[in-house]
Amino acid sequence: MRVVIIGGTGHVGTYLVPFLIEAGHEVICITRGNSQPYVPHAAWDSVTFVTIDREKADSEKTFGQQIRDFEADIVIDMICFTLESCQQLVEALHGTVQHFLHCGSLWIHGHSAIVPATEDLPREPFGEYGIQKSLIERYLMREARLNGFPATAIHPGHITGPGYPTVNPQGNRDNRVFETIAKGEILILPNIGMETVHHVHGEDVAQSFMKAINNWSTSVGESFHVVSPTAITLRGFAHAVARWFGHAKANIEFLPWEEFRKIVDKEVAENTWDHIAHSPNANIEKARRLIGYEPRYSSLQAVKENVDWLITNKKISV
Repeated sequence: MRVVIIGGTGHVGTYLVPFLIEAGHEVICITRGNSQPYVPHAAWDSVTFVTIDREKADSEKTFGQQIRDFEADIVIDMICFTLESCQQLVEALHGTVQHFLHCGSLWIHGHSAIVPATEDLPREPFGEYGIQKSLIERYLMREARLNGFPATAIHPGHITGPGYPTVNPQGNRDNRVFETIAKGEILILPNIGMETVHHVHGEDVAQSFMKAINNWSTSVGESFHVVSPTAITLRGFAHAVARWFGHAKANIEFLPWEEFRKIVDKEVAENTWDHIAHSPNANIEKARRLIGYEPRYSSLQAVKENVDWLITNKKISV
């Protein structure tokens, strides 16, 4: 089949595109032209690259038609962030594609309430990113069920793996946190460190897209959580990382949120707040049951691969 993947050189695309090529698909990768796959693979030699500025094309109302002109059987959209952009694309592709797959986010759920969260819980997102992803999901599911548009929504957690900025035990993406833990220095956590994060390796996200494609009849019109088998608390995460470096446990101290935010950079504070306010903890039984998704990596295994990469490439000093 001919597959168009929009945003295919990102971390998930690094694994997904080779999967598609190895499965015998013809792959056209739509990119802005300013990024390369995180991990090299010979399969990329078989990919057709097309440079399109999506933001500009969306503003000119031409992006959907440009994608339609490729006459793809499958379209995978990794980088859609607004309802308007999604609507333009879907309207152009109606009646022309066999499968449309959208990369969403666990942020559709907003604050955690019942955990682990299942896909059928009411959506109460906050923040522009989560709100838009939730609106996109609702639109796609409606189009699938009322108008026969073959859409599937995949909702990853905190994507990680070699070379990709990962969410750390402090709930942000500051790599210095791993250095602090490795050296046995004091790590300050917000509140009492019981908020949760829920990682997923980029390869497992790629696996979920392949599983959805290969199980068309049970994936169309559905949305799926795609994460590791279990979430982890910040303090449990910190202690696990400490053991990687030979410590019995991490050297942790705690501060109430309002005090914590004053001792870190503004950007770090905002990133931490976004993660602890959501505290994602998602159930994957639906994906297991309907498309056979089975993550290869636990949260800690996925993050350790990232940290090993940081050390090998001298991005952190431990």
